[in-house]
Amino acid sequence: MPRFTLRAFARAALTAAGLSLTACGTVPPTAEQPATSCASLARHVIEPGAIGLPSGRASVTSAVLTPATAGTANAGAFVPALPRFCKVTGTIASRDPAAQVINFQLNLPTEWNGKALQYGGGGFNGVLITGLAPLRDAAPGDPLPIARGYATFGQDSGHQASAFPPGEPGAFALNDEMLENFAFASYKKVKDAAVDLMRAYYARPPQRTYYFGGSEGGREGMMMAQRFPADYDGIVSVVPVINWTGLFHAFVRNQVPQHDDWLQAGKIPLIAKATSDACDALDGLADGVVNNYMACQARVDLQPLRCPGGGDAGLQCLSDAQLRLVRGIHSPYVFPFPIANGLTTYPQWLYGHEDSLDGPSALNMVRWVSGTAAPVAPPDAARHSTQWIYGSNWIRYAVARDKDYDVRRYRPQEFRAQVQKTSAMIDATDPDLSAFFARGGKLIVRENAADRAQSPLMGIQYHGALVARMGAPAVERSVRLYVSPGSTHSGNSRAVGGGAPVPTMVDLLDPLDRWVSTGAAPADALVQTVNAPLPPFVVQASRPMCRYPAYPHYTGGDRMQASSYQCRAATP
Repeated sequence: MPRFTLRAFARAALTAAGLSLTACGTVPPTAEQPATSCASLARHVIEPGAIGLPSGRASVTSAVLTPATAGTANAGAFVPALPRFCKVTGTIASRDPAAQVINFQLNLPTEWNGKALQYGGGGFNGVLITGLAPLRDAAPGDPLPIARGYATFGQDSGHQASAFPPGEPGAFALNDEMLENFAFASYKKVKDAAVDLMRAYYARPPQRTYYFGGSEGGREGMMMAQRFPADYDGIVSVVPVINWTGLFHAFVRNQVPQHDDWLQAGKIPLIAKATSDACDALDGLADGVVNNYMACQARVDLQPLRCPGGGDAGLQCLSDAQLRLVRGIHSPYVFPFPIANGLTTYPQWLYGHEDSLDGPSALNMVRWVSGTAAPVAPPDAARHSTQWIYGSNWIRYAVARDKDYDVRRYRPQEFRAQVQKTSAMIDATDPDLSAFFARGGKLIVRENAADRAQSPLMGIQYHGALVARMGAPAVERSVRLYVSPGSTHSGNSRAVGGGAPVPTMVDLLDPLDRWVSTGAAPADALVQTVNAPLPPFVVQASRPMCRYPAYPHYTGGDRMQASSYQCRAATP
C-alpha cells in the first residue's frame, strides 16, 4: 500500500475545515428554477401504481419553503448552515389497516445539483430521519449534503417507536407488513415517492441517486444494492449489520449466561488493558491505540486474569464462567441450519478498545455486552446492555411472535421456519451484485475494528464472498472496503485508559460522488481527523484509514499526523 501523501492530507484537512470541493466551487450546484411552487406540493398525491412495491397511497402532509440559515455555535456545538429549501413531509399508507404508516421527509434545495441522497436509519428505527443531519462520521464544519446541493430524504421505516412501551423497540415486528417495511420495503417505497416529488418540483428526476447509512442504515444500503440495483448509483455503508439474523442470535448467546454469572462493568478495564498490553505496539507505536487489528487477536491471553479457584473473587479477576463468556464472544456463533444465502455462522468479535467511549458516556464493552446490571426479563433500557435489549426483542417479537416468551430457553431449531423466513427478508448477505455493477453502481464500505455492536469481520467476509462470486476485477472496479482500527460502532475512540481521542472522522460522500461521476476511484488511504468542535474547526490529529487488508503502521515523526503512518498489510 502506498504511503499517504501530503497532498491527500491537505485535501482531507480542507474538507474537515468545512471547505469541500463542492463548497469551494469546483463542482458548483446547478441553479435550478423550480417548475412549480413549494406550496403546490402540499396537494401532491402519489397513487400506489407509481410505487414499485405493493403499497398504499403516498400523500404530502406539508410543504414549506424554508429560508437559508447561517452556521452558528450553540452550547459549545456547531449547528451547520442550511440553504433555502422546500421541506416536504408526507406519509405512505399501509395496506393492512392494523399497520402503521410510513413517514418520510424530503428536502428540495432551491439550488439543486441534480442529485439525491437517501439517509439510512439506525437500531430498530421508528424515528423519522429528516435528511438534515450531518452524515455519519462527519467532522464538525463539514457542509451538510443539502448545503452541497443534494436533495435529501429519509423515513421512519414504517413504524413509530413512540407507540410502543419503553425498552420494547421490536414490538412492531408482530405485524407482518411493518416487519416487511422495516426489512426492505419502506426504503424503496419512499425512494419512489421522493423521485416522483422531485420530478414534480424540478421537472426532471435526479441524475444520480445515492444511499448513505450506518449500522442498521448500512444494512439498508446494502439491501438496496441487492434488491433494487436499478435504483441507486452509489452507496456508502458504514458498519453495516448485514447478517442481522446471525448477529441477534449471537447477542442472545452472549447474554443468556450473564443471567447467572454477570460480567460486571467494573471488569471491562481489565480486559482492555490485557488487550492493549498484547497488541498496542504491533503497529510500531505504543500509544494506547490498537491499529494492527488482525495481528492482535491471537496474541490476547486472558488466562492470567483468572480468579484463584475459578470463582468470582471481585473486580480484580475473571471467573471461569466469565472467561468462557469472553472467549465465546471472540468465537463464531454457529447455526444448526443454514440461513439466507447459505450462511451457517456469524463471525467473532475482535479484541481492542473495550474501554473506549461508545456514545456520550458508556464504555464500549459496557454499553454492548455487560450493561450496568445483570440482564433480567423484560430488559431495562436504562441498565441492561444493548445486546440484551436488541437480542431479546428480536427473538420475542420477530421469531417467537410472543412478547412474553422466555428468551433464556430459546433454541433456534425449534423455530427454524420462522428464523429462515425472517433471514430471507432482512439479511443483506447476497454476494450477487451483478445487476448493480452492470449499471455502474459503486459501493464504499467502512468497518470499525473496535465495534462491539456487530463484528467487523462480517463486512470483511462479505467482501470475500463478493470476490468469490463476482471476481476480483469486478470488485476492484466497483467496491472499496476500509477499516478504521480504533473506532467503535458509533465511530468514537480514545486511547486505552482514557487517553486522547483517536481520529475517526472522514467524509465518504464526496469520494463516492467523484467515483460515480468521473470514474476516479477513492484512494487506498483516506484521512481521518479529530477536529475542534467550533470554527475554524482546527484539525487536532489525523491518521490514514486504510483500504482492507491494510492498517496504519507508524513509521516515525509526529504521531498526530497522518503523514507519519504507512498503510501495511494486516495479517493474523
